[in-house]
Amino acid sequence: MRADDYPDASRPIAEVVGAELVAPLVGGGSTRYVNLDYAASAPALTEVAAHLNEVLPFYASVHRGAGYASQVSTSVYENARTIVREFVGGRPDDEVIFTRNTTDSLNLLAGCLPAAGDVLYLDIEHHANLLPWQDGPHRSVVAARTLSETLERVRAWLKAGEISLVAVTGASNITGEILPVAELAALAHEHGARIVVDAAQLAPHRRIDIAEAGIDYLAFSGHKLYAPFGAGVLVGRRDWLDSGRPYLSGGGAVREVRLDSVAWADGTARHEAGSPNVLGAATLAKAAQVLGSLDVESWYRHEQQLRDALVEGLGQIEGVTVHRLFEDSDLGASPASRGAVGIVNFSVEGHDAGLAAAYLSAEHGVGLRDGRFCAHPALRRLGLASGSLRASFGLGSRLEDVERLVAGVRELVEHGLRLDYTVDAGRWIPVDDSRQFPEWAPNTPGTAGAAPCAAED
Repeated sequence: MRADDYPDASRPIAEVVGAELVAPLVGGGSTRYVNLDYAASAPALTEVAAHLNEVLPFYASVHRGAGYASQVSTSVYENARTIVREFVGGRPDDEVIFTRNTTDSLNLLAGCLPAAGDVLYLDIEHHANLLPWQDGPHRSVVAARTLSETLERVRAWLKAGEISLVAVTGASNITGEILPVAELAALAHEHGARIVVDAAQLAPHRRIDIAEAGIDYLAFSGHKLYAPFGAGVLVGRRDWLDSGRPYLSGGGAVREVRLDSVAWADGTARHEAGSPNVLGAATLAKAAQVLGSLDVESWYRHEQQLRDALVEGLGQIEGVTVHRLFEDSDLGASPASRGAVGIVNFSVEGHDAGLAAAYLSAEHGVGLRDGRFCAHPALRRLGLASGSLRASFGLGSRLEDVERLVAGVRELVEHGLRLDYTVDAGRWIPVDDSRQFPEWAPNTPGTAGAAPCAAED
């Protein structure tokens, strides 16, 4: 791996909070923490953090107060809908409903489905886009080894009829491979169905235009879009949302209440009962503005070079396998093509994924994800039922991060572990873990030596 081959990956494309965080190493010393777990929760953009500080003094009740701060908070919250709608290329009449996260959004939509018709989904989905549909009529499609054949399998199910909704991921949370959502949307519409796209991994990495692509519903999360506070969003066509059951029963979701009856509100209020997460909506919207202002060519090239460098580096280490779902996904494609986002899934022969992740954290200060990524059927399909490793990156990443990971994996393969490890509460940890948390974070037994991520998404 030569730095000259990846000139656009040497520096971050945007500033993120915690970019220079220092992590302690077991046995003494410290190093700059390498965050390669963006796909779980991306660090906040510094512009988002600054916007939060602007909004906080005005934090007050939304939709319920006549006071100045309340009116400002309400304005911020409602304007966030407009920003998000524009960010994803929404239609003027599309609803923008704020939720807790992508999982919350998809569960909300599941309660609004029409009585007739099944939901069709692939076996490669994150559990968030699989489990909500299992409570009703559904059909699960086993994805083929190629995207083209997978499209034909979906077409065959749609031609058979009685499908009301196609639920598909925009980009795999396991491998980063991008699915042809516009083609899937056209197929769904051709056979009288709608489509919902889980964009949790796509939205932080690619521009989306749901009107142009023909997407009916789109769900994504702020915490993967460089925004804290656990806000999510569901954007889509109003008719199903207005006719579905309210997601929460409570204040704000009603027009009129009597002791034994209720008239529910229409529009976004119908599904946003209770006090809304105004800070979550504000930071999500600000992150959308920042991503929307990026030069697309530079943004995509930065990420593609990081991905290429990581795949090249891992490929030069004996016993390391980089995994993919589809044989015809062009992983080295130009940024504008289907390709893949900044996620690389791999395994190291002879080394448990959880142990390898703990080693990388404890001995190299590198944080990445291990486990089955809340996609158990897909991992079984890849022959990785016990789990694998996932490195993910984004706007704040740099080539040095990739080099640190590759060097750590190479050392593991060539020299093995320097420390002794044991399993505690289901996680591998160093036997003698000298690392300490900050004084304001409890050093709970079983967590100090754990890799900086859980086994699941």
